[in-house]
Amino acid sequence: MKKSSYVDTVAVMQIIGCVFNNPELLDITDKYIITENDFVEEFHKVVFGSIYNIFQQDSAVTIDTIIDYLSVRPKFLAVFETNQGIEYLTQVSKIATADTFNYYYSRLKKMTLLRAYDQIGLDVRDLYDPDNILDLDKKQKQEDWLDMSSLEDISNVINLKIDEIRIKYVDEAKGDGWQAGEGMIELIEDLEQNPEIGIPLYGRLINTVTRGARLKKFYLRSAATGVGKSRSMIADACYFSCDEIYDENFGWIKNGKSHPTLYISTEQELSEVQTMMMAFISNVNEEHILNGTYLEGERDRVIHAAEVLKRANLWIELLPDFSLEDIENKIKKNIREHDVKYICHDYIHTSMKILEEITRRSGGVKLREDNILFMLSTRLKDICNQYGVFIISATQLNGSYQASETPDQNLLRGAKSIADKIDCGMILLTPTDEDLVKLEPILDTGRFKIPNIKMSIYKNRRGRYKGVYLWCHADLGTCRINPMFCTTFNHEMVTIEDIKVIVDDAPGAF
Repeated sequence: MKKSSYVDTVAVMQIIGCVFNNPELLDITDKYIITENDFVEEFHKVVFGSIYNIFQQDSAVTIDTIIDYLSVRPKFLAVFETNQGIEYLTQVSKIATADTFNYYYSRLKKMTLLRAYDQIGLDVRDLYDPDNILDLDKKQKQEDWLDMSSLEDISNVINLKIDEIRIKYVDEAKGDGWQAGEGMIELIEDLEQNPEIGIPLYGRLINTVTRGARLKKFYLRSAATGVGKSRSMIADACYFSCDEIYDENFGWIKNGKSHPTLYISTEQELSEVQTMMMAFISNVNEEHILNGTYLEGERDRVIHAAEVLKRANLWIELLPDFSLEDIENKIKKNIREHDVKYICHDYIHTSMKILEEITRRSGGVKLREDNILFMLSTRLKDICNQYGVFIISATQLNGSYQASETPDQNLLRGAKSIADKIDCGMILLTPTDEDLVKLEPILDTGRFKIPNIKMSIYKNRRGRYKGVYLWCHADLGTCRINPMFCTTFNHEMVTIEDIKVIVDDAPGAF
């Protein structure tokens, strides 16, 4: 790798000198993030790394402790001695000024950012040219611009340059513009043969509302803790991928083709996911499986469910601490190895790893949680389009869900902007006493059980049903949530047909 000119030697000296004089600066991790990537010279990496590691061991940082630390690391000690490390530390300790630390820290991080672009071959000399020694007017203008710009400003300017190149040489080459009527007759005929419908999700009425699990679409089904986010997603994953399911009225019934499916768990361990899957397939309460005590016939059903799952095109990935890259890599791996088309991601939230990843990518700039969650949802939608897959995920709700009369994206914890990228948005809630009073005219008919979950449909691209509730009877012990009837948000009955989706095995059937 070429040696970059994007180095501010004065900034390096000031940073090392200030940290040597006051190592507690390294404890302010929410303000100062300094790593070996901020230094180019091996000598500077050795000096700073020694200070950092000694401080982390709760030892006093002095020249003597640094020499002791390096004495058992002969390679680094040689670098230190060759560069007259004792004299260097003595000098930078004297010239370091604590009052200017913030300025020089900013300079250090800006050089790291520019160096990163330079090292991948991106020419940024029109913004800042460290090798320019002849054009003094240009030099001063670039220095002023660098000092006045934040890391985010610099990154935005460079990203805009990249976008302009992409628009000019990639997007224009694609010719993504058409006369309005181009291919319209073919589109009409194709939709007649292959309607805009995906494979079925689990439950009555839900496929009428959502048009099924459609490829290139991203659905979000949020809920408060304990209402059924994970269990409803387990049900869908099994329903997509398992060719048999136990019906309480008819016994074991065929469930159509097994579609390659990936379930990504961010909280449960493998055994927790497996017992829920067996409970759903066998219609045996998970408590019975966990306790090893079964009613008559239940153990045989659970054993049979295990056999169904063994032959299913269903794959599980555990990501308790994940980054954007981790999620994408797991999905790409399963697309490549198992031809996965349906992905259940449980669920969208921040993690230590994703916070570290975003901070690293932004050159140390701290982003708000809502920005990070929006980036995650955007990436999931991009994956849907890029790889032609279906993704369903979930979020927690914020505290205002209990009082909302129109449950929508405003209830999503962390960022309502998550909903900007989804094709269908649903929220699972527990009915209130007031709900049940308003539903009395419907429930008094005796046609329906008393609902214990209401599902708000607040967003529905290409669907006619939105701003409605699906009232459900749920048995969370078997992960089964069954919608029974539909109303408006004002509890007025909506006539809705229970459309059955039958998937043809032929390519392009949906």
